[in-house]
Amino acid sequence: MTHIMIAGGGIAGLTAALALHTAGFERITVVETACEIQPVGAGLNIMPNAVRELDALGLLDRLEERAVRTRELRYYHRSGGLISCEPRGLGAGYHWPQLSIQRGELQLALAEVVRTRLGPSALVGGVKVTGVEPLPDGRPRVQLEHRDGARRGKASLEPDVLIGADGIRSTVRAALNPGEGEPPWNGMLVWRGVSSLPAHRIGTFMFIAGDDRQKAVVYPLSEPATDTGEVLVNWALAMPAESVDDATRGDWNRPVPVAKFLHHYEGWVFDGVSVPEVLQAAESAFEYPMVDREPLPRWSLGRTTLIGDAAHAMYPIGSNGATQSIVDARALAHAMALHADPADALAAYEAWRRPAMTELQRANRQLGPEVVINLAHERAPGGFTDIHEVIPQAELDEIAARYAATGAFDPQSVNQGSPYGPTVRAPR
Repeated sequence: MTHIMIAGGGIAGLTAALALHTAGFERITVVETACEIQPVGAGLNIMPNAVRELDALGLLDRLEERAVRTRELRYYHRSGGLISCEPRGLGAGYHWPQLSIQRGELQLALAEVVRTRLGPSALVGGVKVTGVEPLPDGRPRVQLEHRDGARRGKASLEPDVLIGADGIRSTVRAALNPGEGEPPWNGMLVWRGVSSLPAHRIGTFMFIAGDDRQKAVVYPLSEPATDTGEVLVNWALAMPAESVDDATRGDWNRPVPVAKFLHHYEGWVFDGVSVPEVLQAAESAFEYPMVDREPLPRWSLGRTTLIGDAAHAMYPIGSNGATQSIVDARALAHAMALHADPADALAAYEAWRRPAMTELQRANRQLGPEVVINLAHERAPGGFTDIHEVIPQAELDEIAARYAATGAFDPQSVNQGSPYGPTVRAPR
């Protein structure tokens, strides 16, 4: 029986486990550094192409209980002028919704289903992959370190397949690409957090606002609470670091006071939603350097491969981080089901996914669809009364369509249905 080990119990790793199980694989082990998965973290937007794949795994109803549907996305100039307003999800003609959800809630929901379907031993916390050595037959020898307190020590295993889903600082990636070093920083800082506000103080829409230097992203994460009428609100801010010392690359989840950056966003109000009010309602804030990874010439070696941020970490543009991780997981499971030889399966998966993700990484470095904010500021830095005198509607439409086509999440592509199943597993 093929033993598949997944390094990393995040969105990519847990979805991969469920997708592989659905494809007919039974011996799957997910190892996660954290001893216990907690429902914490900022928000995510899951695009319809990924929601389609989660629906195929029988997860949509469960996730909708913890998420809200994103029905509209607006882009604003920092002066308050509306650049564009786009329907999202079902309103944009997709057969699946777009979902906003807390990262921790999505991870926790996936973990619960993994334990239910695969058994409680399929997800092992407190275990970190510390090294990978390829064996002559293509299998990996995986070095492990137990960190759960009860079982401290080191061990090694030789699974039939290893999937590196261990994030932007992936140990598995480092083993396949030695000497790559730290993820490159682009000089921007990101601040993220979650606030709780009365529903009437926050719009039902998602918005991205700013100019060519700084931006703000704000969207609701929950329906109004029955007792307080408040909703959870995700926010993320980005602007250049004021000094190199402001971005400590080794500290990736640094708590900072909101007062550190609040003054940069005074007066930012968009159709009644006040960014300062949202920030002041936050219990905590976290600071990150904006980094990505250089596109790789290969993701796989023998029976080891990469998915998610380990394969193609990209700037947080266009809601594509978690979205593409989910699609990776389904594509990988589909390839494993089609090919009896795991090495052939991993090669097929990479051929399907790596070229498209390389293009998307590069598009995000050019700001993807958010480039409309920069264009508006370059052409009308003081603001405008009619955006179409600044950016013609045809140009706005072309920018949005080009980016959607790059990631294959345009309505026509998505509505054709999943290309990743159902599939009869190839005989072993």
